[in-house]
Amino acid sequence: MRGATHAPWAVCAAAVVLAATGCGGGGGDSGSGNGSGVLSSSWGDPQNPLEPANTNEVQGGKVLDMIFRGLKRYNPRTGAAEDMLASKIDTSDSKNFTITVKDGWTFSNGEAVTAHSFVDAWNYGASLKNNQRNAYFFGYIEGYDKTHPDSGAQSATTLSGLKVVDDHTFTVKLTQKFSTFPDTLGYVAFAPLPRAFFDHHAAWIKKPIGNGPYRVQSYAKGSQMSLRTWDGYPGADKAANGGVDLKVYTDNNTAYTDLMAGNLDLVDDVPAAQLKNVKGDLGDRYLNTPAGIIQTLAFPYYDKKWNKNGSEKVRKGLSMAINRDQITNTIFHKTRTPATDWTSPVLGKEGGYDAGLCGEACQYRPADAKKLIKEGGGLPGGQVRITYNADTGSHKEWVDAVCNSINNSLGNDKACVGNPVGTFADFRNQITQKKMSGPFRAGWQMDYPLIQNFLQPLYYTNASSNDGKWSDKNFDKLINQANQETDTSKAVGLFQNAEKVVRDTMAAIPLWYQNGSAGWSDRLSNVALNPFSVPVYNEIKVS
Repeated sequence: MRGATHAPWAVCAAAVVLAATGCGGGGGDSGSGNGSGVLSSSWGDPQNPLEPANTNEVQGGKVLDMIFRGLKRYNPRTGAAEDMLASKIDTSDSKNFTITVKDGWTFSNGEAVTAHSFVDAWNYGASLKNNQRNAYFFGYIEGYDKTHPDSGAQSATTLSGLKVVDDHTFTVKLTQKFSTFPDTLGYVAFAPLPRAFFDHHAAWIKKPIGNGPYRVQSYAKGSQMSLRTWDGYPGADKAANGGVDLKVYTDNNTAYTDLMAGNLDLVDDVPAAQLKNVKGDLGDRYLNTPAGIIQTLAFPYYDKKWNKNGSEKVRKGLSMAINRDQITNTIFHKTRTPATDWTSPVLGKEGGYDAGLCGEACQYRPADAKKLIKEGGGLPGGQVRITYNADTGSHKEWVDAVCNSINNSLGNDKACVGNPVGTFADFRNQITQKKMSGPFRAGWQMDYPLIQNFLQPLYYTNASSNDGKWSDKNFDKLINQANQETDTSKAVGLFQNAEKVVRDTMAAIPLWYQNGSAGWSDRLSNVALNPFSVPVYNEIKVS
């Protein structure tokens, strides 16, 4: 998942991207640009219209990463934030920044990308009336409390901390020091927007216009989005193919079957049911690489049944009733690793990953689990229903396995059941409408390698991806202190202290760390996954 990212320091985690070359195959569809072939890839409909400040989930994020380029771009191999449209970003106090935008960049409709393109976009994203899911990203820019108050009507429509100096220069004033604020600016919420977005908004929503290496050709919801290479793209990362057809699948097994039948070129999430066969099926046309992804079970704290005295014992007991080792070995064939904290091993120890931080609460202890749940007042309503989307990610298999483990631990074959929702979009809509009545799947895909990115967006009060609405004043205080700390090691320590608050209340149950996986047809070569487990589409070659 995508979420808010604010931190005054950065850690460059070592993230290895493996590229592989497939054998040449039949000719591809024709397309414009440097590459002649168009590839097809599995996909799911995004939850919301593809506005940069309104997209904080993976499927929509894939598209925005293809059609937009921001001030920074995260290196597809290391995750490091590198200048893209930023010529330079200057500061003398880590609170006031002067940003210079490179000349010569345009949107695919011919409009120039200017300082106004960024300032107008950020003001739109921060405005309460626009109801943008990623508004929280702009929370440390001066004036956010006026454009997006916690309660009541907004008293301003623009952020007072943003000022346009000239066509290629603007200034940003923050409410507190953030020494590496520039490193957050590669996230798509900070993307520039053309005037067409504001002047012809309905038309733009139907066919988004960006400044990236691809442009949207067409989109039929529930069926396919077609993107084609933009010939006029001025960046160095031009597409090596003619375009990408993103095909909507409601079942990853069907996508895999289509791949094997030659009807699909790329599957970027190999279903669990095929993991035992995939090496034999695809050989060197299969990738399984570490990624900054963690799977958890979140809880609806807006439901009093899960937010009362003793509830933390029930959540801890449920965690101890799950046999993570067995599930990751039998269901996922070691493409997942049992989680022992709430971050990811890709951060490394210096970056904040703390193996074993969860302690006994993440160990399989069925007797203790049963005792704790009883002490906490028992399962609300006598049963746990784990809600998940049934269209992607092979979630049914692991949810069933988790429930079987819980049922066995409690000696009750009806203690836990799965509660599937047909599509990812419907699943996300139910979550944002606060319709969850029990634990629900909450996978998190990092935005870049910072421990802050695994904590603040998910658990900070009213944060953009805090779907369960958990809140703890001590956690928030520690996060604020960490964000103001410019010394990396001290900041990491404060974030880890905040993570211990998550642990002590079992705010969410960590399940496992996830590898990225992909399989592709023999038409493709130079296939790679970035550290966020997303295909590096622009580098893929089609024969």
